Amino acid sequence: MIEAFFRYEFLQNAFYTGVLIGLLAPTLGVFLVVRRLSLIADALSHITLSGIAASLLLAKHVTFFQALNPLYMGLFFSVAGSLLIEQLRGVYNYYKEIAIPIILSGGIGIGVVFISLADGFNNDLFNYLFGSVMAVSRSDLWTISIITCIVVIILILLYKELFFLSFDEEQAVVSGINRRLINFIFIVMVALVIAASMRVVGILLVSSLMTLPVAAAMRIAKGFKQMFFYSILLGEISVIGGLISAFYFDLAPGGMIVMIAVFLLLLTIFIEKASVKIKSVKEMY
Repeated sequence: MIEAFFRYEFLQNAFYTGVLIGLLAPTLGVFLVVRRLSLIADALSHITLSGIAASLLLAKHVTFFQALNPLYMGLFFSVAGSLLIEQLRGVYNYYKEIAIPIILSGGIGIGVVFISLADGFNNDLFNYLFGSVMAVSRSDLWTISIITCIVVIILILLYKELFFLSFDEEQAVVSGINRRLINFIFIVMVALVIAASMRVVGILLVSSLMTLPVAAAMRIAKGFKQMFFYSILLGEISVIGGLISAFYFDLAPGGMIVMIAVFLLLLTIFIEKASVKIKSVKEMY
């Protein structure tokens, strides 16, 4: 694979893109899991599917969209969906979680309509659903690189505010933090990362990369910062291992990435339970 990596540009694109996604998805996933908003990733991934389907449909009838990367339409739909979620969370003050299934259902419905109008699935849409090593282009890599820079800068600048809101939202508001603005910025970042990740991981599986490494890190981390470190480490192992497996076995990378992430989660649970038993045995003696 090393020889092929230096020979083929699409392998380089997939690897570099995967490394960036392995950094971004678990990082934002930590805040999503702590704030109990994990399902937002599913909702935005489905609304992103609608954007991709719309772009592929328009490409059949409008010349302009034939040259346009469907990723951009997916980004637009994803950001629009994130803004709608925030609006609905404001409408349903006492039932804020209902905004997520509303957008999730709407995204699936619109996506199915667009897919039907486009005469069903084609190879391009299948690659977006489950990821593809060969589908990652140089323009995708540049787009994700820009998104990575933007997200990392914002996270550094707003880390304290996001941390405060994640653990004590009411006290954060009393302290003068603009909750609506911070939530708006955060949900837009999540939308951008989800849309950017779909080329490698796939739309239907991208939420797994935001939650599984975090769930595994929670079993072994002893603090919030450690949870970040372990989440990113496990995310990178899942992505790189999934890409290598997909290359050798000619499989969709998204499925392999998720399977490795599941294995790592089970492994951390086993390690945690084993360490507890060993500790209890030592205390007995």
